[in-house]
Amino acid sequence: MEKEVLIHVRGLQMLDEDGRQEPIEIVVPGQYYFRNGSHYLRYEEIMDETAEPTVNYVKLSDSGMEVRKKGLVNVHMVFERGKKNTAFYTTPFGTVQMGIAATGLEVEESEENLGVRVNYSLDMNDEYVAECYLEMQIQPKTASGFSL
Repeated sequence: MEKEVLIHVRGLQMLDEDGRQEPIEIVVPGQYYFRNGSHYLRYEEIMDETAEPTVNYVKLSDSGMEVRKKGLVNVHMVFERGKKNTAFYTTPFGTVQMGIAATGLEVEESEENLGVRVNYSLDMNDEYVAECYLEMQIQPKTASGFSL
């Protein structure tokens, strides 16, 4: 796959004040690399119109997926099948401890496409919050059939 890609992200971003899930869906330009058997992605996302972009780094390997966010929010989330990992989600309003237990992780790859689906249980400060999902579709910017 080419270095310059379009990344389509769909999933659950966070909970609102009433405890409801807030789905997200974005399509952003990004960079793709494949090194030492792992897929790497880098893309920026604007979380607030007045803030600097948050840079997202994603690593996909045989052992799972890692997502790092640096900017307005900071976190290093690790998704491994059958294992619970903790992360500290830091925002301008404070820090929350997250527990992430991946219940499913699928990666589909072809010459012109990389697809990722993750199902996981989420807890915050040791309290169960929700069953969540994250989907990513990655294709070269020059792909003729980019689909959402």
